[in-house]
Amino acid sequence: MRDRKTVVITGASDGIGAAAARRLHADGHEVVVVGRSRAKTRAMAAELKADHLEADYSRLDDVRELAAALASRYPRIDVLANNAGGMFGARTETVDGFEQTFQVNHLAPFLLTNLLQDVLLASGAAVIQTSSVAARLFGSVDMSDLDSRCDYTPMKAYGAAKLANILFTRELHNRFHRRGLNAAAFHPGVIASAFAADTSSRAMGFLYNNRFARRFLGTPESGADQLVWLAETTPGEAWVPGLYYEKRSIAARVNPQGTRDDLAHELWERSATMTGLRS
Repeated sequence: MRDRKTVVITGASDGIGAAAARRLHADGHEVVVVGRSRAKTRAMAAELKADHLEADYSRLDDVRELAAALASRYPRIDVLANNAGGMFGARTETVDGFEQTFQVNHLAPFLLTNLLQDVLLASGAAVIQTSSVAARLFGSVDMSDLDSRCDYTPMKAYGAAKLANILFTRELHNRFHRRGLNAAAFHPGVIASAFAADTSSRAMGFLYNNRFARRFLGTPESGADQLVWLAETTPGEAWVPGLYYEKRSIAARVNPQGTRDDLAHELWERSATMTGLRS
């Protein structure tokens, strides 16, 4: 039997997160289910007889409350899976004043990870980001326009946010790997899930919401495979920390911005200011 780990999975009430939670629970790990929908989150937790917490990533105060609750309940967290995210429609700002796609996919998990920093470092944890091939296809991080005020489209905003996940992974590694923290990002595949249910992109709406098109997409279970693999295996042996993975391998093609240490550092500093971690 594998060593039992405490695994926190955000976005675990549905889709890839739920599939990963089921697999990890079946393998004997302690899974903490985190989700936005109260009904879905509670149902998943009841199915697994697991602990659960609720948080809406469009509200950073929810993230702060989530971090405080996790830190108080769990002196050890072996894996933090930053899986929550989504693609949205017309440009919308959150109550915190940030573009919704950027906040939900990047700023919220950035804040959660940083607020849990002491626990994660003490645990020698792995921090896993669910990114996307959209980072390469549509992604471009513009430090002068992180909120996509210029030339917004749902696909560009999503690609930029998923690229931010890869840069966040890189900077996590650069800052904390020597202190025992391991980080990785991965593309789960194009999965039949509800993550693009609210998008106004016709192409993405057809791909994810059309019954015929969904027959050609991967399942949440296949999408969860890499998350489970990264969570259960040993960093430095099964996978190289700090990198972005596709199909359990280091991605052969990446967005050139995703390899830039200077950009990763700058994004971290700007994100810290935006989330109030640094005034």
